[in-house]
Amino acid sequence: MADPSSYRPKPGQIPDSPGVYKFRDEHRRVIYVGKAKSLRQRLANYFQPLTSLHPRTATMVTTAAAVEWTVVATEVEALQLEYSWIKEFDPRFNVKYRDDKSYPYLAVTMNEEFPRVQVMRGAKKKGVRYFGPYGHAWAIRETVDLMLRVFPVRTCSAGVFKRSAQIGRPCLLGYIGKCAAPCVARVTPEEHRELAEDFCDFMAGRTGAYLRRVEQQMMDAAEDMEYERAARLRDDLGALKKALEKNAIVFNDATDADLIAVAEDELEAAVQIFHVRGGRVRGQRGWVTDKVEAVDTAGLVEHALQQLYGEETGDSVPKEVLVPALPEDADAVSGWLASRRGSNVSLRIPQRGDKKALMVTVARNAQQALTLHKTKRASDLTTRSRALEEIAAALELDSAPLRIECFDISHLQGDDVVASMVVFEDGLARKSEYRRFQIKGFEGQDDVRSMHEVISRRFKRYLAEQARTGEWGEEEGQEPGEAPGPEPTGPSEPGLVPGRGSEGQSGPVSGEVSAFQEEDGRPKRFAYPPQLLVVDGGQPQVAAAKRALDELGIDDIAVCGLAKRLEEVWVPDEDDPVVLPRSSEGLYLLQRVRDEAHRFAITYQRAKRTKRFKAGPLDAVPGLGDTRKQALIKHFGSVKKLRSATIDEICEVPGIGRKTAETVAAALAEAVPAAPAVNTATGEIMEEDDGGSTT
Repeated sequence: MADPSSYRPKPGQIPDSPGVYKFRDEHRRVIYVGKAKSLRQRLANYFQPLTSLHPRTATMVTTAAAVEWTVVATEVEALQLEYSWIKEFDPRFNVKYRDDKSYPYLAVTMNEEFPRVQVMRGAKKKGVRYFGPYGHAWAIRETVDLMLRVFPVRTCSAGVFKRSAQIGRPCLLGYIGKCAAPCVARVTPEEHRELAEDFCDFMAGRTGAYLRRVEQQMMDAAEDMEYERAARLRDDLGALKKALEKNAIVFNDATDADLIAVAEDELEAAVQIFHVRGGRVRGQRGWVTDKVEAVDTAGLVEHALQQLYGEETGDSVPKEVLVPALPEDADAVSGWLASRRGSNVSLRIPQRGDKKALMVTVARNAQQALTLHKTKRASDLTTRSRALEEIAAALELDSAPLRIECFDISHLQGDDVVASMVVFEDGLARKSEYRRFQIKGFEGQDDVRSMHEVISRRFKRYLAEQARTGEWGEEEGQEPGEAPGPEPTGPSEPGLVPGRGSEGQSGPVSGEVSAFQEEDGRPKRFAYPPQLLVVDGGQPQVAAAKRALDELGIDDIAVCGLAKRLEEVWVPDEDDPVVLPRSSEGLYLLQRVRDEAHRFAITYQRAKRTKRFKAGPLDAVPGLGDTRKQALIKHFGSVKKLRSATIDEICEVPGIGRKTAETVAAALAEAVPAAPAVNTATGEIMEEDDGGSTT
């Protein structure tokens, strides 16, 4: 526990201007990010006597070891920078909303030549129109099925579309009139795009004029005695009205608004959002969060707005946002929302009428979500705490292991040997810190030697980070900046882009170090040590891990191994294992950690094996990357045609010089063409595809 006075900035160092500040712990990890109209006044509040601070704030300032800040010009800039840093550093003491599910959207891929209607989840893509979110994917499919009668837009995948174009026959939807069949040129690309735009207009709420137009066309067809056409238009009109009935009408006017409600107690808070477009509830979503910082309802609303609109632009930000409490600086938040939308955004509390009534409904949903979450999680919190305590007691640790790292080795008969590192914090998986390794120190199958290599590489990087930040001195015999082993592959932690400085920011000014220095501003991959290191295996693997730590001079990390046969827990230098009861929560947690490491390792190993099996002759050409390989295949059509091309013909491909062309030609000449694949059903010999394999 740190004394806040040990890192308190000197009087007069902190500027009296808007800015964003960061608290870091002893490992240089960012643990809290905040913003302020006046940095001097806000930071002074953190260095009061601990007895006068909120318990959560006191925990944060005693965990921290340094404070930094960046001055900005306006409060809107402070809001933007705060959101960016929270997303980048993932501070443990900031409120972070956990989406209780991955909500599906109805998406129209307007960025394609032939736009496609489909269900999409996850991050939004540029050039795609999104509608929703919906509670269930089946609700989207029901709506789309009804609307395809009127707007027969393509819904098939790229593979089905390409196949139909090759054989000259549309899929079933094309035959039953639910697709305009652009794959066989029944409509032109322009006509199909117009259909997609009409579909988007209808989904966006511009329904009245379109319904009136269809109804008038039906009446005209009946007057002209075109009864079949009139009947089809009647059915189209019914399908559109049925699709509209799936969205409840809440406002008579074409209101575009998001309504946000919060339900909270001392420990947790739930947020519910209703998306109203064209006067109808088009979607609903919700989040739950632990109140790890001292924050009131207004603060929770501000965090929710950042989470909801931080990545949105244009019409995705509505004209009106209704909230239960206004943020501390409502004008700055409104300005930030307006900058995301490109026009004014009204941020207010509804006082009366239909909007006030709907807000009551949203608040009721938030309260129910919080109740359900607490019911599900109450036993889970107790169970995780008990599991960590049981592990600490069984292994005779000084305290519960809040951070556990587990390593596993995976291979197929000695080929493609890889390792995984998974991280559990507070008994929960922290997937952003998972890492994958390739074993490069030797060839063949040797799990013990592989485990020693991986542990050594992981903790050499830990020591290197400690030495680089000046937290530990460089050890005798180690060169400054020594590269501690090959770079592991795998997901990287969020961080500033290499080379990015402080351009465009007012400042930075800092009480400790520059907030934009690359070596400090970016989270380190291996800078945070575990309290417990678990290996998948028995005595040999545990001994290898302990030997690796001893060689590096690390003696404050506990080591154990979990053997699969009898689920025995092995510790270093002991002849007998620690046997936990089969019903022990501690054993269950160790099993989950071990199984997750095994899953992560075997997934990576299979991916490497699949990639190796799919490798074509161009993969053996040194210095030829994916972009130029694709350019060659696109130019010639197949590896077979490329193999028969001359060097001058290869040079005609953009980006391919003569030296590269000679290398490609030589590599293809040396490669022995694989025997042609034969379709066993038809006897047809199939041509090579763009990867050099067969299709």
